[in-house]
Amino acid sequence: MDGVPGVPEQRSPEGSAALRFSVLGPVRAWRGAEALPTGSPQQRALLAALLLREGRTATAGELIDALWGDEPPSQALAAVRTYASRLRKILSPGVLVSESGGYAIRLSDASGPGGAGGTLDLAVAQELAADAEKAKAAGDLCHARALLNKALNLWDGEVLASVPGPYAETQRARLDEWRLQLTETRLDMDLEQGCHAEAVSELTALTAAHPLRERLRELLMLALYRSGRQAEALAVYADTRRLLADELGVDPRPGLQELQQRILQADPGLAEPSAPLVPPEVAATPVRPAQLPATVPDFTGRASFVSELSEVLATSEGRVMAVSALAGIGGVGKTTLAVHVAHRSRGVFPDGQLYVDLQGAGARAAEPEAVLGAFLRALGTADSAIPDTLEERAALYRSVLDGRRVLVLLDNARDAAQVRPLLPGTEGCAALVTSRVRMVDLAGAHLVDLDVMSPEEALQLFTKIVGEERVASERQSALDVVAACGFLPLAIRIAASRLAARRTWTVSVLAAKLADERRRLDELQAGDLAVKATFELGYGQLEAAQARAFRLLGLADGSDISLAAAAAVLDLSVEETEDVLESLVDTSLLESAAPGRYRYHDLVRLYARACAERDEQPPGERAAALSRLLDFYLATAAGVYAIERPGDRLVDHLETTQYPGLRFADGSAALDWLYTEAAPLLACVRQAAGTDRLRRAVDLLWAAKDLTESGANSHQYETTARAMCDATRVSGDGRAEGRARTVLTDVLLVSGRIEQAEEEAQLAMGLAGSAQDATAISWVANNRGLICLHQGRPADGKGFFDQAIELLRAAGNRPFEATSLCNLSRAHLGMGNVTKAVEIAQRGVAIHAEFGRTVRLANSHYAVGIALHMAGRHPEALGHFSEALGILGDHRQRLWEGTTHFRIAEVHLAARRPAQAAQHAEQALALRCIGGDRMRGNVLTLLGRALSVLGQVDRATACWREALNLYEQSNAVEAEEVRALLSPATAA
Repeated sequence: MDGVPGVPEQRSPEGSAALRFSVLGPVRAWRGAEALPTGSPQQRALLAALLLREGRTATAGELIDALWGDEPPSQALAAVRTYASRLRKILSPGVLVSESGGYAIRLSDASGPGGAGGTLDLAVAQELAADAEKAKAAGDLCHARALLNKALNLWDGEVLASVPGPYAETQRARLDEWRLQLTETRLDMDLEQGCHAEAVSELTALTAAHPLRERLRELLMLALYRSGRQAEALAVYADTRRLLADELGVDPRPGLQELQQRILQADPGLAEPSAPLVPPEVAATPVRPAQLPATVPDFTGRASFVSELSEVLATSEGRVMAVSALAGIGGVGKTTLAVHVAHRSRGVFPDGQLYVDLQGAGARAAEPEAVLGAFLRALGTADSAIPDTLEERAALYRSVLDGRRVLVLLDNARDAAQVRPLLPGTEGCAALVTSRVRMVDLAGAHLVDLDVMSPEEALQLFTKIVGEERVASERQSALDVVAACGFLPLAIRIAASRLAARRTWTVSVLAAKLADERRRLDELQAGDLAVKATFELGYGQLEAAQARAFRLLGLADGSDISLAAAAAVLDLSVEETEDVLESLVDTSLLESAAPGRYRYHDLVRLYARACAERDEQPPGERAAALSRLLDFYLATAAGVYAIERPGDRLVDHLETTQYPGLRFADGSAALDWLYTEAAPLLACVRQAAGTDRLRRAVDLLWAAKDLTESGANSHQYETTARAMCDATRVSGDGRAEGRARTVLTDVLLVSGRIEQAEEEAQLAMGLAGSAQDATAISWVANNRGLICLHQGRPADGKGFFDQAIELLRAAGNRPFEATSLCNLSRAHLGMGNVTKAVEIAQRGVAIHAEFGRTVRLANSHYAVGIALHMAGRHPEALGHFSEALGILGDHRQRLWEGTTHFRIAEVHLAARRPAQAAQHAEQALALRCIGGDRMRGNVLTLLGRALSVLGQVDRATACWREALNLYEQSNAVEAEEVRALLSPATAA
């Protein structure tokens, strides 16, 4: 039934359902869930007049004036009485009362015995607005914004819709103005919280609807400026000044003029919001991360460092961001000290703690953009809201943290360049950094150099783990042990743990073993000597199953590994794997990164690999372990692909696997796995270069193509695709190289690099043809057709699509055949065959619909929408685009969502709805589109057209100039069109 959004149902004191009324839309009434008849338009006008008096009595004369004004009918008083009588019959007793020759409606204040109770949407909105003001005054902008959004959501179309009379007209204007004021206030909060990119779309539509409202223009200028669109921001001012002069003969108000000057001067005060925070749709509820690894209960020594660092972190509260950087050799205890201090300081950071191992000492240090993606997810940001580039992720990260007090522990950093994007940047937050190098170039950092323990501290740590009784009788042997460990805490801890676990050993036995190990490593540097000797001792005491697991897990390149993937490496059940891994965690040779995830200290990983090369028998087991891991990822990724694209035969033509993958109950769980495992999965692909696993690695990359199309992992995916192209070329495996170049072609198409995509597609087609790889040929043919469409060669594109369709039909790949049909529809559009294009695209929808609500069904709705738009069937086109948007959102295809908003904007512009066109174009810019900068140019061109129709000529010109710059960078044919659009402005 029709409902009043957000208005709570209440109960009267007797327990019967209370009444609800709405005036912020059609005048309606409900008793609980039952809609009540409100009668004729004049009767609804009477009900509205009484409701809007908020319980006060209206005389009969006042009601007559409200309904008919200066020309009431002769029987007006009788009509008012009749309307009141009818309303009284349908409402609860005691709600509509007669008094003092007039009438009144009693709502929520009638809460005593016998009272009727009830709610009015307007009263709820007023209460929410008042609470929002209080929250804003208290500095809680996030809550204030949420309250205002809740209030604004109560509006349901036109206020007092279809209600006649002068009073309704006056109240309609009043409430419309109030709604606009609330919207301005909420948009102002959006900008204060850093949601400028999202606000541009709404402000563009509002300024079109209310062109003379200067406050909206001011907010739009600020939102555009903070979105990096300075030229457009200044153009808004120019458009406003011209409009005010033409319409009213006045200049913009001083506030608008001042903003223009500040933008011209690039005032730093405009660049950052006063209290940035992500919008509720990005982080629906505040998330308090608690990612710190467990502190060791027997932490020993380092008292001066603990005190010093704790004091520095405490100063961050209410002042500036504190950064402390701990430097020292591997195994010196940097992480242990940092984690201990971080736990000790948790009270200073009530909004949470973030942690990451940056793997700076390894061959593949963590990329800052990947770390930022993980941090943003941990802070509650949806995958769909995480931008692609490092700069955008860093900016959003700082915005999310602003106003919070969060500690960030950046462990094992490579250098300052890796660290800088990961610093919070705002007061109240702090960062602890550990690294093997002194970060003298990390501005403002408090530097700490951590050396090995003193002999007394080392002995104290050893004693805490082993026990006072065992050490007291063999103090000299204990000193020999810690000296043999080089006084390195990590080495001491591992050695002591081995001794503590073996009650029959004496300290002197351990000392003798350590002495022997040191003699075997005479040529190694002193620091590494102690650590490796201790590792050797610890490794030597492992049970056979533990030692095997320790060796084999170290072979995988990923920063960490999941329990299921580890089970594949070890060829054990998940339960057996968990038991052996947890036992390794107990020995300190393995770390638990999170529940169900494990990782090595970087030095331990190197040692584990050396052990695998030395001890694993037969030698082929090393390759077998990595082969099982690759099988696991390929089988699982193929399963994800099959869920996302049911019926697609690609999964039948991938390399076969011997080890099974995971199975998922639904698409959401499948995508969760894919995005969570992105980094180790891509690392597994890269690690297969130069091995006999190359074909499977390329197929894994192909099956995981959602990692690039979603926009969340595009950079890492492209890097891996290029590495596979190089590796397959060197190997001489034409089939694998053809597939690798097919994957890279996809990547380049998504990013809009058409010329590069064409080069790769031609290479892929030749290689796939030589290898008689029909699956790759059909895929490349489809891609080459798309490239032709981008290049304005629809007839050539049709030839490629026909080739793809023939191959796909022969292979029984109906879903992909439908996709190519939809693309063929686009080729027919380019050749002017509009009717044929609509028919072909509708065939594609019909096929995809057989396989459920999939991404490809969304793509086919998208194709039909384009064809219907070209046929002038705009309402139908919008229906298909709307259906596509819903599916794409469910499948986290953000880039395709943005692209669909662009197409919706095209339809609105063609239907002469420029305000709606501009709004959807702005949403496309905020989400980004398939096609990279070239598609951004298309969006800006369309946005400029819409703004030009709206009379915002200067802003339109700014959009076209930016579009022209993007087109010229890529030698796009669309540049000529934009030059034509700009030529009148240029001449002027």
